[in-house]
Amino acid sequence: KKLIETKWYEMNRQECTRAIARHEVREIEQRHTMDGSRDSSLDESDDVIIIYNRVPKTASTSFTNIAYDLCVKNRFHVLHINTTKNNPVMSLQDQVRFVKNVTSWREMKPGFYHGHVAFLDFTKFGVKRKPIYINVIRDPIERLVSYYYFLRFGDDYRPGLRRRKQGDKKTFDECMSTGGPDCAAEKLWLQIPFFCGHSSECWNVGSRWALDQAKYNLVNEYLLVGVTEELEDFIMMLEAALPRFFRGATELYRTGKKSHLRKTTEKKPPTKESITKLQQSEIWKMENEFYEFALEQFQFVRAHAVREKDGELYLLAQNFFYEKIYPKIN
Repeated sequence: KKLIETKWYEMNRQECTRAIARHEVREIEQRHTMDGSRDSSLDESDDVIIIYNRVPKTASTSFTNIAYDLCVKNRFHVLHINTTKNNPVMSLQDQVRFVKNVTSWREMKPGFYHGHVAFLDFTKFGVKRKPIYINVIRDPIERLVSYYYFLRFGDDYRPGLRRRKQGDKKTFDECMSTGGPDCAAEKLWLQIPFFCGHSSECWNVGSRWALDQAKYNLVNEYLLVGVTEELEDFIMMLEAALPRFFRGATELYRTGKKSHLRKTTEKKPPTKESITKLQQSEIWKMENEFYEFALEQFQFVRAHAVREKDGELYLLAQNFFYEKIYPKIN
């Protein structure tokens, strides 16, 4: 009976959340209609969509909080993509709906969409203008350890929320010694499929094709991919590249309290034995190869965007200009 009541409560809570969201959307659309903005053409700087298909436990909430803090001041919308049971793979019909929503929902432009969803190639759907993809990834073992403890103890962002594995006091090392499923090498396989996308092969654990596709997408489909370990530099470069959204983000990250709010509680670093055991798996080798590839690409982009002076990073000024312009204007 208690289980039925819990499920009933959860279903009603989700329905209430959806109803509130629908009401908020209608209010925004009505406000835009009254302002006459529905019939006016969007300014080019406003006709922009950013998608942050965030990987779990990579400081994604810390970064997303910055967008929420800046959205009023910088005049853009922030929308959370809430998928059922956090399933990162959308059905084909949901893919079509999502692409149509994102590209034609004028009232939500400029927009910053974030959620735990796999990369989606908008060109397959015949859209004229693709969104800008960004992301952050993390050392694969550190990400897995953080997620392991998060499922059991949560974090300081919502400390009262009951987690899926709450009550299980077993440490990560104890899980490794007993061969538990939550610390298995297969659980490392996440960042590659998130970047690979919605193809079935992306989710085949240990697929070399998925790794190659993830690398291709990172370089060709993402404006910038940062790493958790160097999050401030990632934010600084986004502010320089996309000031329409991120003006003031670096200072906010350095001084704001919200940005540093989310920390997994009760997390214990794994022993060298546990780390070595994971590093012997082919899955770790592939996920680590992808992480190292992303880190090298990020550091390459950063090296051409900033200079260091007295221990501080400074963005480079514009380093190109136009000349020999013909025909000459009389």
